[in-house]
Amino acid sequence: MFRDTKAFSGFAVNDIGKARAFYGDTLGLSVSEENGLLRLHIAGGTDILVYPKQDHTPADFTILNFPVDDIDKAVDELAARGVSFETYDDFKADEKGIVRSDRGPYIAWFKDPAGNVLSVLQGG
Repeated sequence: MFRDTKAFSGFAVNDIGKARAFYGDTLGLSVSEENGLLRLHIAGGTDILVYPKQDHTPADFTILNFPVDDIDKAVDELAARGVSFETYDDFKADEKGIVRSDRGPYIAWFKDPAGNVLSVLQGG
């Protein structure tokens, strides 16, 4: 039924202006805005919709993962742009906030201005 549909993902934020600055300037994504909605233009051709929600509650799970070739470089660049990394009791992270496990990809979590959880990951 939906095999040929170009489905896309979306998520809410509480401030479109802050989201546009974060995703466009801090993360360096191509971002467009129309009718109060953002579109994140991701490599591969599928856009992600970002929409405002006044009573937004941040997702408590990872909503967007960014695969990278060198996680140390990515974390260093994000930290230089003011991004701080999250640590969780269930995962042992190093001083940069990177979880390095032999059971999965190396991963570091961070949040957007609305509190949604994102990650950079290498391998896996």
